[in-house]
Amino acid sequence: MTDGRKDDLEDLRDAIAACRICRDAPARGPDHRLPHEPRPVAVISSSARILISGQAPGLRVHQSGLPFNDASGDRLRLWLGVDREQFYDPRLFAIVPMGFCFPGYDAQGSDLPPRRECAPRWRSQVVDAMPQIELVLAIGQYAQAWHLGDRRAATMTETVRNWRIHLGSNIGPAVLALPHPSWRNTSWLKKNPWFEADVLPVLRDRVGKLII
Repeated sequence: MTDGRKDDLEDLRDAIAACRICRDAPARGPDHRLPHEPRPVAVISSSARILISGQAPGLRVHQSGLPFNDASGDRLRLWLGVDREQFYDPRLFAIVPMGFCFPGYDAQGSDLPPRRECAPRWRSQVVDAMPQIELVLAIGQYAQAWHLGDRRAATMTETVRNWRIHLGSNIGPAVLALPHPSWRNTSWLKKNPWFEADVLPVLRDRVGKLII
């Protein structure tokens, strides 16, 4: 990597870390400000060949500043066939959610969707800064909508079921759509045993080859 690109990535990391757009200029107006101090969480890499594109940090991640530092992360690492040391090695994985900050909870106590300000402001810039990415793991409907666009199916289940099509596409990096590894999706995994039987072996094989 040239010194110029290294400097550009450092500038981008600093700019993201300083971003307060969801608090200071919320897309839906001042009544919809982020109700707490923003803490953007993203791992941008100059060498990783795999981009993990999730939704938004949960409360535990917001508190620690470490992406997927929760039960969902444990399940995701199991899916990938990697340990914590490998997962948090920025030489191996870039981790960039659709929303960088914890969005808060809804009335039922579930995480709100990613903030609307993040993707329009940062997504293209971040992806363009990592041209070495060969595989995008699009976790959940928001990441799948951005990375697959019109190629996304009507439901998340059908999008994931079409994994062969997306993985074999020659339009940019290969994209593998995944359900969110949250414990709330345990029933989905039981209803869709093909995911663990068919998708996970391919996922682990791809990951193993790309982190060598």
